[in-house]
Amino acid sequence: MSLTKPSMAKTVQQQFRFKLKGFAGMFMTLFILQLIGLLFSLTGNASFSSTNAGTELSIQYYSADIVVAFTMLWGFMSATQIKTKAYREDDFIFVTSRLSSDLANIVFLAVTSLLGGITALLSGFLLKVVVYFLFDSTPIIQSGFTDTPGELLTGMLAAAMFIFMLSSAGYLTGTFVHLHKILAYIIPAAVIGLIILWPRITGTHLLPAAGEFYFQERSFWLFTCKMMVTTGVLLAGSIVISHRLEVRT
Repeated sequence: MSLTKPSMAKTVQQQFRFKLKGFAGMFMTLFILQLIGLLFSLTGNASFSSTNAGTELSIQYYSADIVVAFTMLWGFMSATQIKTKAYREDDFIFVTSRLSSDLANIVFLAVTSLLGGITALLSGFLLKVVVYFLFDSTPIIQSGFTDTPGELLTGMLAAAMFIFMLSSAGYLTGTFVHLHKILAYIIPAAVIGLIILWPRITGTHLLPAAGEFYFQERSFWLFTCKMMVTTGVLLAGSIVISHRLEVRT
């Protein structure tokens, strides 16, 4: 028997490295979904047309919003898969605990969310290049990459935080399902029921209110605080529930 007791940080680091290799298929799924989102974005996010004195003006807006949305969906679905039995049993290769496993998963989700946010925002530049060469958009009044490095960095961080928040929600959902499989059916029904009943209870629609609370925040630092608090609550809930489970279930 070894008298060396591995530290929590060392254990988490080893598990994180293992997960980077073991979950490599998730990265391929990410890039495929982003490619699909890019194809959907070729039709444009919005358009505007106007005719005046024989002059016709047509404007088509292109952005990476659809790619970001697909990446957020990927983050949620990938996080739920991490809690499935096939992935959980990989942790038993190490001398580990529920806490170290959860911490390694959280670090993995944070890193993949950052990667997803960066690639999703950069896909906007690729989209503009494809549209420029693939479609007849002449004459062009103004075209260019107008985002400053600071704005681009802020956008990447914001996208990464959104993806991480959805990943945390997916991780909590997967933890609930791990607790009891019937919750895989109860949770979606409860969410749909809450969306339907919310306007009757509060007089406001839940999804628009949540969208305004997160997406329309003008202060980046206040937005960061909102995301950190929400994500922290979701992950803390996952850790607490995991500690209530048996040693190996």
